Amino acid sequence: MYTFEQLLKQFEEQFNVRHFPQQPSTLYDPAQYILKLGGKRIRPVCVLMGNELFDEIKPDSFHAAVAIELFHNFSLIHDDIMDKAPLRRGMETVHARYGESTALLAGDVMLVKGYASLSEMKTEYLQKVLPLYNKTASEVCEGQQLDMDFEQKETVSLEEYLHMITLKTSVLLAGSLKIGSIIGGATAGNQDHLYEFGKNLGIAFQIQDDYLDAYGDPAKFGKQVGGDILANKKTFLMIHAMQSASATQKQQLLDLMQHNPADKVEKVLSIFKSAGIDEWALQLKNEYLEKAMSHLEEIAVMSKRKEPLRELAQFLVKRDF
Repeated sequence: MYTFEQLLKQFEEQFNVRHFPQQPSTLYDPAQYILKLGGKRIRPVCVLMGNELFDEIKPDSFHAAVAIELFHNFSLIHDDIMDKAPLRRGMETVHARYGESTALLAGDVMLVKGYASLSEMKTEYLQKVLPLYNKTASEVCEGQQLDMDFEQKETVSLEEYLHMITLKTSVLLAGSLKIGSIIGGATAGNQDHLYEFGKNLGIAFQIQDDYLDAYGDPAKFGKQVGGDILANKKTFLMIHAMQSASATQKQQLLDLMQHNPADKVEKVLSIFKSAGIDEWALQLKNEYLEKAMSHLEEIAVMSKRKEPLRELAQFLVKRDF
């Protein structure tokens, strides 16, 4: 069995090439730009891990992994435009560097390139993988739309936010693992348990991401810390604060979101701290991690084959970047 780091190295050796033609450079250079920014490559490596949990890694898993990573970066380009985000992985976002119109096209061509990679798979795998890939891609788009819809809503429940995050973030992680398991020959029951492992781990991952957006080290996190607060995003932290804080604290939060003072982030974090929001978020993250691990344990393979996924889960929920 390979570790995540070993599989990451194998994936990077195949992925770190130019994926697009040279011309027109005004389209393809921006598309290549975001890929050069790197990233954790968690989702494509999960395809490989899902395969290896059940069998030796097949070449088709690499085709699927490339498609997943290209789709993920397509979604990031478009998300950054919608969120007006200035930074991605510590560097300028594609739209900030090249303009919104070019960024839209760069994302579009990256989506197409992902399908081109899928088309290189053997028919026996493609017929099973493509419906899941399409369903997952559609759900990610649904999740992003719900995220934008929430910006227009005065209140969002925790249940609504969990549903949005499941679509926007978790299903891609879950789908990546399941795609790998399909190629690896897993039974339907094992595929489902692995999917649920990924889905719950994805929620824990997002809780950690929301936490780091508020409390992370900008030098490590690679994005604008406090960006969600500045954008009045309804995150796990903000939703719980509005549900559990005192009446005075809630009014303070509403005033801060409405007036956007220069010290807005500092004041919101102070309220979060007083209301115990940071501790609650860490507890909730651990609850979803436990759900994920329970599904992993139900998968009918030797325990030692699951060890790389156990290590990955711990890394994702304890990371500081």
